[in-house]
Amino acid sequence: MFGRIYDELGVPTWVEVTTDAAGYSDYVFVTALIQCIKLNINESPFFADWGIPAYQSLIQQIAPDFFVALMQQRFAPQFASLIIGKRATFTPTYDVNIITHQGVKVAASIPR
Repeated sequence: MFGRIYDELGVPTWVEVTTDAAGYSDYVFVTALIQCIKLNINESPFFADWGIPAYQSLIQQIAPDFFVALMQQRFAPQFASLIIGKRATFTPTYDVNIITHQGVKVAASIPR
């Protein structure tokens, strides 16, 4: 799996994320989860039901809580703990708190 990281100037670089030496794929799933949060529904040609209908939600003024809960349900078995919550901001932003199988805590704020 590939993920993008940004340097201090905001220039993106693609990096490969793979299973670690112990055989854990937690960081692969963290990358996939972040990409799914940023993904619009029906945007992927392979996984059309993955993603969040963020733009439709903004037009209708209804939060996509169902789709976020579905995403949390799909990814939760891959981690020791996964909590996704929305932040009360003007732009849709989600706080993701993960505890990996190695006990590493990952906290990220993902803007849409």
